[in-house]
Amino acid sequence: MSEEKGSLPVVTHLPNTPAITPELVAEHGLKPEEYDRFLKLIGREPTLTELGIVSAMWNEHCSYKSSKVWLRTLPTTGPRVIQGPGENAGVVDIGDGQAVVFKMESHNHPSYIEPYQGAATGVDGILRDVFTMGARPIAALNFLRFGDCHNPRTRRLLAGVVAGIGGYGNSFGVPTVGGSVGFHRRYNGNILVNAMAVGLARTDEIFYAAATGVGRAIVYLGSKTGRDGIHGATMASAEFGADAEEKRPTVQVGDPFAEKLLLEACLEIMKAGCVVAIQDMGAAGLTCSAVEMGAKCDLGVELNLDAVPCRETGMSAYEMMLSESQERMLMVIADGKEAEAEAIFRKWGLDFAVVGHTTDTLRFVVKHQGRVEADLPIKELGDEAPEYHRPHADPKPRPVIQPADIRPPGSVADALERLIGSPDLCSKRWVWEQYDHLILGNTVQRPGGDAAVVRVEDGPKALALTTDVTPRYCEADPFEGGKQAVAEAWRNLTAVGATPLAVTDNLNFGNPEKPEIMGQFAECVKGIGAACELLDFPVVSGNVSLYNETSGQGILPTPAIGGVGLIDNLALAMTLDFKAAGEPVYVVGKSVGWLGASAFLATVCDREEGAPPPVDLLAEKRNGNFVRQLIHDGVLTAAHDVSDGGLLVAVAEMAMAGRLGITLEAPPAGMDPYAWWFGEDQARYVITLPSSQSIEVLRKAQAMGVAITKIGKTGGDRIVIPGSDRAVTLERLRDRHETWLPIYMGAS
Repeated sequence: MSEEKGSLPVVTHLPNTPAITPELVAEHGLKPEEYDRFLKLIGREPTLTELGIVSAMWNEHCSYKSSKVWLRTLPTTGPRVIQGPGENAGVVDIGDGQAVVFKMESHNHPSYIEPYQGAATGVDGILRDVFTMGARPIAALNFLRFGDCHNPRTRRLLAGVVAGIGGYGNSFGVPTVGGSVGFHRRYNGNILVNAMAVGLARTDEIFYAAATGVGRAIVYLGSKTGRDGIHGATMASAEFGADAEEKRPTVQVGDPFAEKLLLEACLEIMKAGCVVAIQDMGAAGLTCSAVEMGAKCDLGVELNLDAVPCRETGMSAYEMMLSESQERMLMVIADGKEAEAEAIFRKWGLDFAVVGHTTDTLRFVVKHQGRVEADLPIKELGDEAPEYHRPHADPKPRPVIQPADIRPPGSVADALERLIGSPDLCSKRWVWEQYDHLILGNTVQRPGGDAAVVRVEDGPKALALTTDVTPRYCEADPFEGGKQAVAEAWRNLTAVGATPLAVTDNLNFGNPEKPEIMGQFAECVKGIGAACELLDFPVVSGNVSLYNETSGQGILPTPAIGGVGLIDNLALAMTLDFKAAGEPVYVVGKSVGWLGASAFLATVCDREEGAPPPVDLLAEKRNGNFVRQLIHDGVLTAAHDVSDGGLLVAVAEMAMAGRLGITLEAPPAGMDPYAWWFGEDQARYVITLPSSQSIEVLRKAQAMGVAITKIGKTGGDRIVIPGSDRAVTLERLRDRHETWLPIYMGAS
């Protein structure tokens, strides 16, 4: 059977291709009603290639069909925002004709199946998203979550993911400057590997994916196409079962050296004025990149797959359209610039092939070996994708945990040592020392602090970068957890002296078809939106990763936030380490001793329960602005935000970093000592300053309505805790902090 379309027939039943059966449709991730929707759209039975195309365009990973109704509620604009969501990456003005370009994306499912290549190609793809916009990447970060450390797979997955991130980033030549690593049994069957990249561009040299002009050449650039990664996007839109290992062929293989060549060639071709539009071949490869380029400007696209450079023989149109081979770009070339563009790419040893052209038909036509393999309405492939208002159940509120309800084993000193050496709070040096965090020579603050700091060219400006979320808060109260993720990113940037600019997000959740999971997602997004709105911290890019489940067991709701801030004068950047003996130490912000959903409760008391701390966004803004102003005025000698583990863990981290102890003051009268030292009240910072500045700082705090309490004085080689059975030496504390992860990874 065939149907005439233009000069060549659309052959719906090709030799040696399977019939389109309900089983085949289901294998492509389409529900019966979605397939019926597609049939009504095209008015006939599709070819196998067309089925593959729509399965890619309409899956969760590419269409956001379960999430976009909620994503539209997020604040995405601001006076500095040049480009918000909808392009390869977000773009924010940082002054002097410069812009920061950044985005975060997930590679969760591939990294569980094949950890090295899954993580490596996660870095690969996010770097392309940034330099596709015309930016040179200057930093990479990540957000990683693994299963219970007693799970037999966890060690292998951690080792493979870290090696993949380091192997790709180090070889490509971009510093990996920050991130987050945590463990929980709910990630046993679904680890999280979220990669973030940050680049610099000129504000008048930003490049976009929207094609313009009829009859212009569409050019394939970069590496050759292979069979790796076919159905990668579809696999990323499905939950796992017992067959996870069988999905290994859907994981892409990356080549960082080819990507480096692609970066240089793309930046050179952009500089030469050859580029009208450019799109990374990421999820769903040639399919999504070609459709998006045409649809964004109401143009049609015609592709001739005979011209696609392939590294394997006998590839079908279906395979070429769905391959997710890495290090590839699609570009619309300016009229008359084809020869110049090709010369640049050939110089860099990369493939350059004219594979199609733009049309005025609003059709997406794919030809191969004399046949029309696909002829589809190009805008409807995106516009008519299903959009679900999925049922969502309101999360059940948890009770507030009172200190009287807790009977912790051991003393405050015992609890501190246990927390500081726990899998979540121990030093992640073993991880970040495998990354080249100094290459390019602009890393000012290395991993391990509140936020990474990277110099902008020769300075004096710098960017502060962080990735944050507390999944146990999001599980306990998704709305407050979403707010807290943004607030913590805002605090981490503030603590190094940066003005927070904007965020990218990576929303990792379970199966959205379950009302309780969709309820978590909706409430987290509401919380993120509320925090971004009040803190003037817009969302400019991001990613949604759903169906993070294995055999019905979902991950903790994990909406990771990547924050970017600007430091106008690098000389005023702040660090967290104690600097000198005899300095007073203060906590900024109100402390009531909130222990629900805390690290103390989970790690020391082995209890995961209770409501998380509420997030007062007005207090966050007021306290953060106060601390940032003190930093800019040159008053403070150290600053650190208070988060996991509470006040005493924050103090211990500052003491270990500065190799200088502290004598602490007793908790306020009537305050339970465990609640005081380990409560996770929000909107708090620990600061140090010269004694001579104390009166003025206290006066400013009172004038601004900021709570501030003296908690101790620096000095000595130990942490002296009033009422505890013993002091804790820094040597013992550092040993506990630094050794857990190396011992764990070195164990047989």
